Amino acid sequence: MALAINDIIELGKVVARADRKTATAFSFNGQNLTYSAANETFRAELKELASDYRTYKRNQNEIFQIMEEIIEEVFPQKVFEQYGQFAEIKTFAQGTKPIFTQKITQASRRRAKQFIGKVGLAGIYEVFKLDGKSYEVTMNAIGGAAQIGFEEFLDGRVDLADVLDIVMEGMDECIYVEIEKQLFGAIGNIQPTNVVSVNNFDEVKMDSLLAIADSYGAKADIYCTFEFAATMVPAQGWVSDRMRDERWNNGYFANYKGHRVIVLPQSFEDETNQTKVIDPRFAYIFASGVEKPVKIAFEGGTIVDEYVGYDRSREVQVYKKVGVRAIFSNDFCVYDNYSLTR
Repeated sequence: MALAINDIIELGKVVARADRKTATAFSFNGQNLTYSAANETFRAELKELASDYRTYKRNQNEIFQIMEEIIEEVFPQKVFEQYGQFAEIKTFAQGTKPIFTQKITQASRRRAKQFIGKVGLAGIYEVFKLDGKSYEVTMNAIGGAAQIGFEEFLDGRVDLADVLDIVMEGMDECIYVEIEKQLFGAIGNIQPTNVVSVNNFDEVKMDSLLAIADSYGAKADIYCTFEFAATMVPAQGWVSDRMRDERWNNGYFANYKGHRVIVLPQSFEDETNQTKVIDPRFAYIFASGVEKPVKIAFEGGTIVDEYVGYDRSREVQVYKKVGVRAIFSNDFCVYDNYSLTR
């Protein structure tokens, strides 16, 4: 093995969080490596630890340690990069109550009673407690798994670097689904004037929601899928050539009348591409620069383990304690374009 375990871990962290376009991703022994070179080096090191079945079993603890430490550091960072614009994300030690505290200045300026989302991980609904200006999030386990066929493993057609990518992607999508549940669950609790439900995009109705959100002291941001964003076309009488070019190049306006349009990533629940993870009919409107409505908590360490099937296939499983909750005020608005289907 060319690298020590700690060096493999550090290399894996860089590969897992690097932008693939980054020219220099990793430096080792005075040598700068591109992302591609760093990735191939990481794969080669893992393959050496699991070059055959007996070598894999002998090095299994070290392999799982590498995966655990990479996920432990990189996964929360990836979640922050994707959801940090509207989610407050914290990491807590094992056994510590995951409590989020609202700033006093922010709490004093809210003009409406806050409410919490009505859905949560594993169907636990009542455990998110409001205590003064502190909010406790109950933790639940999420996990990701990737299966390696025994013959694929022996033939070297699947390696552990692929497994790590698949597991982290699955865990990230699990959090994303929980965020979407929180946002959707809030619709039934907000003021009727904060919700518009029509079968198309209505410029006047969208503007009315933005006016409500803006009235709380900050420009609102619009969060939606690409499908919804593509429908947000104002009256053609004042659309400029520059705006037409922008929409042609992007497929949507990244800014709607001074409000950022933030497109949420879309994916499908399975390989049939029939059921979308995020319902495209809803656009969520938050006042920017104020209290972030979604709270994501990580507690304790990451555990990697293995399950062996009757056919000798191996399923690498990852366990992580995560809590997702949301708290909203009357600056939260929803536009429902039910012409868009999931």
